Amino acid sequence: MRIIAGVAKGRPLASVADATRPTSDRAREAIFSSLTSEFGEFVGLNFLDLFAGSGAIGLEALSRGASIVHAVEKDFGAQGTINANIEIVAAAKPAGKFQLFTMSAEQFVKSPAKIKYEIVYIDPPYDYPNTDLAEVLNTLHLGDFLSDDSLIAVERTSRSKEPIWPIGFELARSKNYGQATIYYLNHA
Repeated sequence: MRIIAGVAKGRPLASVADATRPTSDRAREAIFSSLTSEFGEFVGLNFLDLFAGSGAIGLEALSRGASIVHAVEKDFGAQGTINANIEIVAAAKPAGKFQLFTMSAEQFVKSPAKIKYEIVYIDPPYDYPNTDLAEVLNTLHLGDFLSDDSLIAVERTSRSKEPIWPIGFELARSKNYGQATIYYLNHA
């Protein structure tokens, strides 16, 4: 795994042993291509990475110029990997700020929103129930975490059917990457 673009381009990242399923470099590159076509540059954008795993998605956003990146991960082993990866990317001196929240995604979205996010990436374990995913999305919407033009990218296994999206979200498109499907939602 490596940072694909930005100030930390090419730097290798550690992955988490057994605790998570990292998004492939190919899928990450495609995700960021889609996000770049939607937003242009990441400068000035706030980015939320729920179920952060190794932190690779959020750190890619930081490398590309995001102003604020918040990563949420409850697994202790994954938290250690994120902290190691933060040091790797921080050595490239990105302009933005990265903060790790050591709690569950559910706890994070139930706490008061401190900022609004333009981009949210949600990558729960594949066995995470779609009903729980819908609840996280609903709480993001009701908790005032999302700006009016937010884009939410949700990664799920390609073997499952598309989740039912709660009120406040509209499917813009989806893309299959082998074992993973990424759903891009607009905050309506």
